Order: sequence, then structure tokens, then C-alpha cells
Amino acid sequence: MTKEQTESVKSGVGFRSERGPLLIALMLSTGLVAIDATILATSVPSIVGDLGDFSQFPWLFSIYLLAQAVSVPVYAKLSDTVGRKPLILFGIGLFLAGSILCGLAWSMPALIAFRVIQGLGAGAVQPMAVTIAGDVYTVAERAKVQGYLASVWAISSVAGPALGGLFSEFFSWRLIFFVNVPLCILAGLMIMQRFHEKIEKRKHHIDYAGSIVLTIALSSLILAVLEGGQAWAWNSLYSFAAFGFGAVMLVVFVLVERRAAEPVLPLWVFSRRLLLTTTLMSLGVGAILLGVTSFVPTYLEGALHITPLISGLAVAAITLGWPIAASQSGRFYLTIGFKRTILIGLGIAVLGTLSLWLSAPTPNLLLVTVSCFIVGLGLGLVASPGLIAAQSSVPWEERGVVTGTNFFARSIGSAVGVAIFGAIANSIYASHAGGQNDPATIALATGSAFLAVLVCAVAIVVAAFAMPDARLQSDGTVALSPELGG
Repeated sequence: MTKEQTESVKSGVGFRSERGPLLIALMLSTGLVAIDATILATSVPSIVGDLGDFSQFPWLFSIYLLAQAVSVPVYAKLSDTVGRKPLILFGIGLFLAGSILCGLAWSMPALIAFRVIQGLGAGAVQPMAVTIAGDVYTVAERAKVQGYLASVWAISSVAGPALGGLFSEFFSWRLIFFVNVPLCILAGLMIMQRFHEKIEKRKHHIDYAGSIVLTIALSSLILAVLEGGQAWAWNSLYSFAAFGFGAVMLVVFVLVERRAAEPVLPLWVFSRRLLLTTTLMSLGVGAILLGVTSFVPTYLEGALHITPLISGLAVAAITLGWPIAASQSGRFYLTIGFKRTILIGLGIAVLGTLSLWLSAPTPNLLLVTVSCFIVGLGLGLVASPGLIAAQSSVPWEERGVVTGTNFFARSIGSAVGVAIFGAIANSIYASHAGGQNDPATIALATGSAFLAVLVCAVAIVVAAFAMPDARLQSDGTVALSPELGG
């Protein structure tokens, strides 16, 4: 029995039996997060039209992603001690409660607050689903499994925008949250019935101090980015104070983690070259993904005056390209290695983001859709191989933390990225007559955001070149080139 088979038995799931129904349950759980993201992105204009305060709409994404990001390391650490099952069920329940509250929101501040609850639930659902898959399936199988999980985003990319557009145009945007209720109930029941694990119980220490300090630090930095140039000037005392306080709290966080018995974000993750580079790439992937999906609908609806339904289907192309590439990535990294596969994906992603930026001054629905599809293809060859390489380089007892760190980085990248892109767009709106009601201004503002996304894509290439040349061995582990180190 191989190492991977032994670990699947440890998780309580037979190596061959019962994995099909479990995969369906994991796909459904992932769908909770996926459909919420695609529905909301295309319904922002309707939400703003009802609740008002256009300048606050980036918070709908950032606060959700912030809550998700800071909770992921906590869930990940706990999953290596108390198991995956109780945490994914807890996340589903919390996501359900947050969805109901969001559907009942009476103002933009209330909706933003309830998105925090949703984010805390999502922080457990998606990474736990991927971690469970990493426990049960071999490295060679994980590419296909990741493709199946990524295909959930493809299905959601069609169903989400379609439902979001229909609800926004003919019913109410509030239904985009209530649609999560039956999905949460079904996903929870399937996980309870299909996933059983055997965990060696041991005493654990939750790093509350680290979690609190990290939340404060990231909240301060995101607040500084989102409100800079809006609530206060970039060179004002408030701006310097917010950025400075956030930076100081990050330093405090590092000091706290060094002394923590079981740190929420172990610093050893960043001392291993493979884990550090894949984490940095995940950071960039999150920024690119949210940068495109957040601003393409606004761009198309504002510059071309197309309906939310059509704009949703256009941005859905990114999550159609992603699973196609992710499911086939195994053919690449099993042959040419993880690093070369990722570099190919980044080259494709750069072409897609470059196309979005160049086409921004002259809006074209078909070109934007094709560009989104290309970006999705590229990211699919980056995100899945990077995560699988990281998971395969550590034993079972570290896999939850490594997976959680990867998703933590992607969530932070998404939260900070959409905040930065939103600040860039808002500064253009504020400095031009007509603002958000002028198609030319919208094209200019979102074009500037697309340029920032392109710069981010190019920056990830640097991290990819610094990645060790990792290849799969016969025992299912990853070997690194000796001259590059781990």
C-alpha cells in the first residue's frame, strides 16, 4: 500500500469505495461558495440601485474575503487536530445563517456586516473540501479531482449569473442569497452521510491572539486602501495612520506567532521555498480573479448598457476556462513538472489580462468574453498545480495548514486586490465630470483597474521563476531539484 493509500485509510475513506458519492458532496459544498460569488458580482448595480452608496460596493467583496481569509488559518489548524468533518459542517451552517441575513438586509452597512458572517462560513467550506480531497485522492488523481471541483465554478458561472440576472431584472436581488438555503441543507446532509474520518484526538491550543491581531492588521490596511481618496485624502493624517497602524500590527502578528504554541499561521510555511512561492502565486491569483470578476460586469453594464444577465455570462467565461485547464493540468505537471506548467499558465493569463486592458477604451462584448476565457485557462494551469505541489510536499498532519495557507493567501489577494482596484477606479470616477453615469468615464476607470490586474499577473511570473523545480515521485511525494532547495 502506497503512502497516499495509507493516508486515505487514515481519513476513514476506502481507497476505491465510497469516494464517488463523497466527491459529489465536496462539489456541492464548493458550489455554495462558487454560486454566491458569481451571483453577487453581476447583481451589484441592482443592489446599489436599491440600497444606494455606490462608493461602498467594493466592501461587499472585501469584507467577505477578509472574513474568509482570517478564518481560514484557524479552521486549517483545527482541522489537523479535531478533523475536517466538524469544521466543514460548521462552515456550511454559518454560511447558511449569513445568507439568510444578507437576504433580509435593509441597508448597505447591514448587508456589508452580514457578508462578514457569510465570509466566516466560506472560510471553512472551500479549503476543507479541498483538504478532504487531498486526503482521499493520490497526487496523480488530484488533477482530475481538482478539475471536478473547479467544474463547480463552471456550472456556477452559468447558473449564478443567469439566476442573478433574472432575479435582479424580474424579481429581487435578495433571492440571490436565499437560493443558498436549500444548497446548504443538502450539502450538510451529504457530508454527514458520506464522509467518515478517524482522528487521533489530542489536546490543541487555539491561537486566539494571532487571529485577532491578524484581523486588526488586515482590516486597517484594507480600510486605508478603500477609503483613501474617498473619505480622506491619500496624503492625510488618517491615511498615514491607517497604513501605519496596519503595518505595525503585522509586525506584532509575526512576534505573536513566534511565541504561539500552535500558531494560526505557522512561520515555517514561509521558510520552505516551494511553499513560499506557491503562496505568493496564490496571492496573485486571488487578486486577478476578483479584479476581473468584480469589474467586468460594471464595465459592460456601464459602458455598453447591456443587461446584468448578459454581463454575467460574459464574466462567466473566466470560470469556464479555469476547470478546463485545471482538469488537464495533470497531463502537464506529470510530464514537464509543476514549475513549467505554472509558467505556461501565467503566460496565458498575462495575454488575457493584456487583452482586457487594451480593449477597454473601445468596449466589445465578444472580445471581453474571449479575454475572460483566456484568463481562466491561464489561472487553471497556475492555481491547481501550485496547490497540489504544496499539498504533496508535506505529510497528512501538515496538509490542513498548507492548504489553509494557500487559500488564506488567495483570499487576502482577492480582498486587498479588489480594494486596490476599487480605489483606482473610484479615483477616476471622482476626478471626471459625470462619474459613474458617463460611459467614457466608466471605460477609463475600469481600464485603469484592468491595467493594475495586468501588472499583478506579470508580478506573479517573478514568483514562478523563483519556484523550485518540483516533480512527482513514484511514492506520490514531490521531489525538488537539489540545487534549488525547498
